[in-house]
Amino acid sequence: MPHSAVYSGVGNFFNDRELTEVTFAVGVTMIDMCAFSGCSSLTAITIPDGVTKIGREAFHGCSSLKAIIIPDGVTTIGVSAFRECSSLTAITIPDGVKSIGEHAFRGCSSLTAITIPDSVTMIGDEAFRYCPALTAITIPDGVTMIGDEAFRYCSALKAITIPDGVTTIGARAFMGCSSLTAITIPDGVTTIGESVFSRCSSLTAITIPDYVTTIGWWAFQGCSSLAAITIPDSVTTIGSDAFRNCSSLTKLILSPAVSIGADCFLDCTALITAAADKNMPTVADLLHYRWHRKPAVMERVNALLCLKGTWDHVENQPSGPDSLKRKRTDGAEAPLRVTETREKIPKVLWRVILEFL
Repeated sequence: MPHSAVYSGVGNFFNDRELTEVTFAVGVTMIDMCAFSGCSSLTAITIPDGVTKIGREAFHGCSSLKAIIIPDGVTTIGVSAFRECSSLTAITIPDGVKSIGEHAFRGCSSLTAITIPDSVTMIGDEAFRYCPALTAITIPDGVTMIGDEAFRYCSALKAITIPDGVTTIGARAFMGCSSLTAITIPDGVTTIGESVFSRCSSLTAITIPDYVTTIGWWAFQGCSSLAAITIPDSVTTIGSDAFRNCSSLTKLILSPAVSIGADCFLDCTALITAAADKNMPTVADLLHYRWHRKPAVMERVNALLCLKGTWDHVENQPSGPDSLKRKRTDGAEAPLRVTETREKIPKVLWRVILEFL
């Protein structure tokens, strides 16, 4: 039977699916761990002003809870405090809160807006994971750390500003944010971790700051709308599969000294140009980078290197149109050498390559 109850701050109503209303006793200062976890019929609750802490999993699984007011005195929102409150549409976090715990709002699938106060310095792991209705969020300037998977699968999130004070962006932090079109990484970040922007399929542009030294594996995998990217000279390592399936990527600027992992550019079918300090990588470099396994794409890269003036450094040169000339060291023109062991590149393919010069 549906019923109401008085909460005194001790004990809990764990998994009480018939509980519809709660009254708080005078003097309650903390909501215990799992106090209302699984109370799936609870639709609204007003937390009294004296409460300073919301414990771990306090409202976990309150799937009918549509609104809640958190009082100004609260300083801590515990791990999984509102996890899977799937009917919750909006929430305001008071100014006194300093951190948002791990999984705090994970699975709040109806949450469209949230206000994070300036007092917050850390967003915990998976804090907003799978909030697919969340379209925008403002991260306050005081935040220095965004935890692992903090916004993973927030598929409606179109824009987000990461403040300059952030120095750490956790693994898979924005993975699967398929509506995100642009993002700027602040200068304080030195590592772009594992799968941070993986499957951000609407991402068209991103700026990597000069202080980044490492791009983790699968970091931009599946960013199928990303057309161009400049990797600063500070980057020394790019992990395996980092740009895999970036099928719209046509321009990449990076240093030839960077260490690149296996299959880093696998299935980047539009990628035909790369440059670094006006020096192009050799074919041996490209093969080492494993840009693509398909011979046709390697042919295009080889051809572009030739046209960029590095013909003498290319092994197994592809042939081109007979009229194409190259410069000799004395400045005179000479016909390109034809490699009999390879098929000629079709003229239409040369025209495609020339468009990117």
